[in-house]
Amino acid sequence: MITIRESVFNDTSVIADFQQKMAFETEDIYLDNNKVRAGVNAVMEDKSKGFYIVAEEGEIVASMLLTPEWSDWRNGYFLWIQSLYVIPDYRKKGVFRMMYDFVKNKVNSSEVYVGIKLYVDQHNEVAQKAYEKVGMESSHYRMFEWNKK
Repeated sequence: MITIRESVFNDTSVIADFQQKMAFETEDIYLDNNKVRAGVNAVMEDKSKGFYIVAEEGEIVASMLLTPEWSDWRNGYFLWIQSLYVIPDYRKKGVFRMMYDFVKNKVNSSEVYVGIKLYVDQHNEVAQKAYEKVGMESSHYRMFEWNKK
């Protein structure tokens, strides 16, 4: 049986490995192992950066990073879903829905959280359908970014 829980420090290696696999699968990018591990450790050590949840069935089969964004309009935090990875054998088996429901329950039972957001590559139709299937809707916002070189 699959269970969802907040991550613990011992999950760091698996989560970092998942992030490297996700970057390669979705964007054909190889991430620096040491940098990714340091990034995951930073979240584990400083909850103000966010937190991970994992799905496990004997071993971890999926992970998701949740980061807070303050909304002055709503006087509360949105949780951003980021860095979602489900191992191939567990895809299309309801794992994302279970993780999403875990997050949604956390938001609904909290005074400080006001909603859930995520961004997705505009060409990733499989992911978009999964998000719509759990009740999320596309917003009218477009994302822009600038990355330090």
